Amino acid sequence: MILEQKIERISHNVINVLYSRFVNFPQGAEGNRNAPFHTAFLNAFADKLAGKVSDIPYFITMSSWLHGLSTTLGATFFEKTAHILSDGEKREYTAGKLGVLKILDTQSLEVANIISELYNGTYSPDTGREEERLFAVEEGREIEATGFSADVYYETVDEIVAIELKSVKPNSGEMRGEKKKILEGKVALKRLHPDKRVKFYVGFPFDPTGEGVEYDKERFCDTVINLRKSFALNEILLAGELWDMLSGEPGTMQVILDIINHIATPDFKQKYDYINDVINRSTEQYLSILQEWNMYSEIRIIENIDRLNDLSGSYSSLRRLLAANLFDKKGEYKATRAMDILSCL
Repeated sequence: MILEQKIERISHNVINVLYSRFVNFPQGAEGNRNAPFHTAFLNAFADKLAGKVSDIPYFITMSSWLHGLSTTLGATFFEKTAHILSDGEKREYTAGKLGVLKILDTQSLEVANIISELYNGTYSPDTGREEERLFAVEEGREIEATGFSADVYYETVDEIVAIELKSVKPNSGEMRGEKKKILEGKVALKRLHPDKRVKFYVGFPFDPTGEGVEYDKERFCDTVINLRKSFALNEILLAGELWDMLSGEPGTMQVILDIINHIATPDFKQKYDYINDVINRSTEQYLSILQEWNMYSEIRIIENIDRLNDLSGSYSSLRRLLAANLFDKKGEYKATRAMDILSCL
């Protein structure tokens, strides 16, 4: 079972994404009336758009908005949710961040050899054989590894786990570069943590070739150029496989979708505005929305509001916190505010 605190934090993440897209939702095409190149090219598709799209400028504006949603999911939602589930973080071993790690020049050469062999068809990806070759190299001159990052990074007693989250349609040249980065990253992390097993994956949040939570790794891999040539199947985490590994619980992807479906309703903005005004705190509707949206900290505040109001007579800071909105101007939940309030109990 996924912890209640994590369900709550994922819900906050969903609310923030929805709010940011609501405030940017186009009411018309006024901001994009002049798109002559788009309009000219779309003339070729007039017969296909007939009966489906009546307003080309608005269609272009909506396409831009949808692209923004996809970017937000890829750059923010998936990564934050992965961190919540795994108790992990983003790690960047680059100049100016944690610093560039060291590897041997002979290990760097072995990485290049493996990449060449994979792409000239000498052999297929094999995680065990590649690690055996790389970790067997013990002599050489120490050099800086190519800077790399991991979207998700966490450690256990005996393992280092790193995951690079990818869009479900990476460009054709991307997989070769990812494989090189992951091989060098494995070597560099192993040198930093010689007593731990290093696992480095490439993760895809969902399977666009399936329906809902369904996924088929073999089928999906056939749709991504150079994916099979670069990675063994056990290096790829797809859809539910990814989310279950991050949480350690089966069925996690469905849990995430259920959270979104409970919050992402047509009246989302009205509900958001309602609970963001604490003057409504005493109503049944207020509590009902908190329950629907898994806002357990706020529910605890409601359950203890009489005592908190009594305490606020002695603490002006508590009085200010109780009067403050739940969300900031960007739609971020004020988690610190709730923690400070509940710490008074």
